[in-house]
Amino acid sequence: MLNFSYKENELGAIYYKDYTIFKVYSPDADNLKVVIYETSSDNIGKSFSMIRNNNGIWYLKLKGDYKNKYYNYKVTIDNKERETPDPYTKGACENGKKGMIVDFNSLNPKGWVNHRLPKQLKNTESIIYEMHIKDFSISKDSGMKHKGKYLAFTEKNTKGVNGIKTGIDHLVELGITHLHLMPVYDFISVDETKGGYNWGYDPYLYNVLEGSYSTNPYDGRVRIKEFKEMIKILHENNIRVIIDVVYNHTFSINDSPFNILAPNYYYRRDKLGNFSNGSGCGNEIATEKPMARKFIIDSVLFWAKEYKIDGFRFDLMKLIDIDTLKTIKEKLHGINPNILIYGEPWSAGETTLEYDKQIRKGKQKNLDIALFNDEIRNALKGDNDGVFKGFVNGGYGFKTEVKKGIVGSIFYNNNINGFTEKPNETINYVSCHDNLCLFDKFEKSNPNDSEKDKEKMNRLALSIILTSQGIPFIQGGSEFLRTKKGVENSYNSGDEINEIKWSRKDYYKENFQYIKGLINLRKRKNIMTLTDPEKIRRYLTFIDNDMENVIMYQLKNQYENLVIIHNSNREEINIKLPEEGIWKVLANNYLVNIEGINVIDASKIIKVKPISTYIFEKEN
Repeated sequence: MLNFSYKENELGAIYYKDYTIFKVYSPDADNLKVVIYETSSDNIGKSFSMIRNNNGIWYLKLKGDYKNKYYNYKVTIDNKERETPDPYTKGACENGKKGMIVDFNSLNPKGWVNHRLPKQLKNTESIIYEMHIKDFSISKDSGMKHKGKYLAFTEKNTKGVNGIKTGIDHLVELGITHLHLMPVYDFISVDETKGGYNWGYDPYLYNVLEGSYSTNPYDGRVRIKEFKEMIKILHENNIRVIIDVVYNHTFSINDSPFNILAPNYYYRRDKLGNFSNGSGCGNEIATEKPMARKFIIDSVLFWAKEYKIDGFRFDLMKLIDIDTLKTIKEKLHGINPNILIYGEPWSAGETTLEYDKQIRKGKQKNLDIALFNDEIRNALKGDNDGVFKGFVNGGYGFKTEVKKGIVGSIFYNNNINGFTEKPNETINYVSCHDNLCLFDKFEKSNPNDSEKDKEKMNRLALSIILTSQGIPFIQGGSEFLRTKKGVENSYNSGDEINEIKWSRKDYYKENFQYIKGLINLRKRKNIMTLTDPEKIRRYLTFIDNDMENVIMYQLKNQYENLVIIHNSNREEINIKLPEEGIWKVLANNYLVNIEGINVIDASKIIKVKPISTYIFEKEN
């Protein structure tokens, strides 16, 4: 393998009305052809020979209008010819069998180019809501017509049982700022012609949308247009869109377009020549190699520019070398400084990536890159899938760990300090698609507790996430106690297990209203979304108490004065507020009201109910 690299911007099929340019990296190829297919169903296409330059790039300028035509490459290496889609292709037919030559301007929905974008936010003002495309709408009680499709997110005025709002109206009602979509690129595990279910962490064509979520997977134009319609409607409802990207591995090696065109180049190997398996999927992309790095950077820039994506969540981000991530951040923020970049600071196994190049907790400092905070997650609920308990569900000894999360995992003092330099570097969460849902975790760890107590635990856990410094992240449906019937790894468990059961919103409406109220409160109180660690140290004061499993603190500056109390005990507690005078109760054990539920006199002892969060405000 000759280690060529290529620095010019665009690879793939670049469409113009009078010609199309094809560029592909295949340094070991002896011969390479573009094969043009008139339709996606054609078995025989017309071949055109490409010309090789000195950088391992093969090139062809094909005269004529090839808009919406399908194409593949036929590459000959060591006297063996194989056909493959272009890894850079931005469109495809069903199951990615053929790439597509795309004229994106012709596929834009009406009003797309200048549609209203959400207003800019500080990162810490973000409230992220994770969702799978199918889960959102597939259930019988969703009230949505385009079940399991991109277009479900465009449907307004959808209703569930007893007239509850579902779909995009629910997202607006809840008040989230960012919708985090689990993989929407083309993945292998679902046959687009038959349908099926998978989370989609098995990438095939990284720049192509998954066709099973479109109304017609056979026509490569449809998924592009429908996805843009979805983005446009979400943006116009002030909801930003984050996509989950998996650049750390490919589904397979031998059948990967990368490996067909450039055998072994794109993958890490150990000293014995074995494929490194930090992904747990049999391989790792060698992101530190020039053309692999270029592909990833080009890909995220494409999604940001063409689809106006507002954020990227990187799967197993520790496997993506830190220099690549720095370049991604720099280039994305050149497009839009508010694009969120975050991911998992871990791998699924041992990697050959140099230790100093891995982005682990602490390595993200001052990079404007955020990491999932497993420390607050574990402190709040215990282990992910087992019976161990955390702060909210009956465990003991977690107060300091929870406090670290409350301050945004910054260095607060010698006792309370975490992995961040600034609060915008932590994604505070207590559950996500991986592992048990929050409610299911409590079902397992607290089987003898009442359903009401599990509801209180759910509410307390989310209230801590939504009142802490940093960036809050909630698993879609947890606001009304989503369940997957105890299945912790539901990646292929089908709709019955994974679907959002919208009737639970009606059944747990008190819980939903509470989380909705907390989100509104967070959005209205600037002191909850601080970006400067020095201000956190100055404005946030923990109130000493000798009670087990009670955390009290005051947030106070010249404009705002709040006291927040988290009581995870099974008994009511008595507390005293730190300042005399009249205080408004903004939140108690079952209600949140930004205007105040009632007022109390700080000279009196205040009772705080079991397993609850209370929030008080004093007018300055």
